[in-house]
Amino acid sequence: MGAYKFSSLLLLSFFAFAVLAPSIRAHIGEFDEVWQKRAEEAQKAALEAYQPNPEEVTNQFNKNVRKSMQGTNTTRRNLRSNNGPCMATNPIDRCWRCKQDWAKNRKKLADCVLGFGRRTTGGKDGEFYVVTDASDNDMIDPKPGTLRHAVIQKEPLWIIFARDMIIRLKQELIMAGNKTIDGRGANVHIAYGCGITIQFVKNIIIHNLHIHDIVPAQGGMIRDSVDHYGLRTASDGDGVSIFGSSNVWVDHLSMSNCKDGLVDVIMASTAITISNCHFTNHNEVMLFGGSNNFQGDKIMQVTVAFNHYGRGLVQRMPRCRYGFVHVVNNDYTHWLMYAIGGSQNPTIISQGNRFIAPPNMACKEVTKRDYASPDEWKSWTWISQGDLLQNGAFFVQSGDPKKKHPFTRYDMIKAKPGTFVNRLTRFSGSLGCKVNQPC
Repeated sequence: MGAYKFSSLLLLSFFAFAVLAPSIRAHIGEFDEVWQKRAEEAQKAALEAYQPNPEEVTNQFNKNVRKSMQGTNTTRRNLRSNNGPCMATNPIDRCWRCKQDWAKNRKKLADCVLGFGRRTTGGKDGEFYVVTDASDNDMIDPKPGTLRHAVIQKEPLWIIFARDMIIRLKQELIMAGNKTIDGRGANVHIAYGCGITIQFVKNIIIHNLHIHDIVPAQGGMIRDSVDHYGLRTASDGDGVSIFGSSNVWVDHLSMSNCKDGLVDVIMASTAITISNCHFTNHNEVMLFGGSNNFQGDKIMQVTVAFNHYGRGLVQRMPRCRYGFVHVVNNDYTHWLMYAIGGSQNPTIISQGNRFIAPPNMACKEVTKRDYASPDEWKSWTWISQGDLLQNGAFFVQSGDPKKKHPFTRYDMIKAKPGTFVNRLTRFSGSLGCKVNQPC
């Protein structure tokens, strides 16, 4: 117990540094009392969400994967395009998909998240909010019925969409906590404008959207809650930016072609799950930990599961600093430089992924370590088990396999082997869910 208290005090010292560091104020033009309070509350929430024994989370995740696959037919006829009955092929999807009444029980989704973000409930405890207006014309006084108006409300909300729409955000969409954005039942695109910002909040679900062609904006006065607005500086052009936040679940997104990252997890964010997404046509896909100098990211814990990294991707799937990242049963069919990279001694556990290397002989290595010599990174814990390495792909492991790590049980790494990945990820990306039909 004493060691845990010491760890908490150490983390609090990181957070104290974070509040003072200029980078913690990214895009906040005036770090006033409201933002200061949000930062303090977010830090407390992150400490509560942090798992001192991350192996407990990964063990439970892997048990769910194995259970979901037991007794199912694994022959090749199940790997063809699905033209028949609805199929849910991984444990997250099996929890809610293929039920004809899903639209009458939307909040069941909140019971389905696994991994480090498993306690995320989003807006489950709130009312439904129906977005009826795709416009985004007023940053200070958003129009009721718009997505911007929905996400700034104080109370928990489960946000859904009245119809298909393309939402072009004129400035970054700044979310309040305890919200679910649920795009099922409509074809919803966040595109050709700014992206989603999850900053100093907790308990967010982003589900079943297309997010693409995101661009920076110059900033300005933007409302971030019903009783506060303030000056924001220029945004970066991230699809989804998770900044100093905890208990966040990003699921079934189709993402491509954003100016900066597709998904960034930075500034002591933790308890994050990114699952069932389809990523294409992008350079720097995911950044976990934004600065070599910010040790607050040591509490970062992220699960990356059942995603498909597809055509036109270059690097950072993810690129990690500090923290603990569980990369499990993802399909890496394309990269041009490398798949998984990092610096500053992150722990990366790669289980049951499929890595198909590009034709370029210089880019066969899955891993890339930055700003460290082999003498330094050889002690970093980067482990590959059950991965399927194809077309010359190879994963350079590091760390002493005999050393007692936090993940001491080998059954932690008994996720389904990489040969199952095609099946587990076959329905990644935004789903074409229709009311009164299995999704």
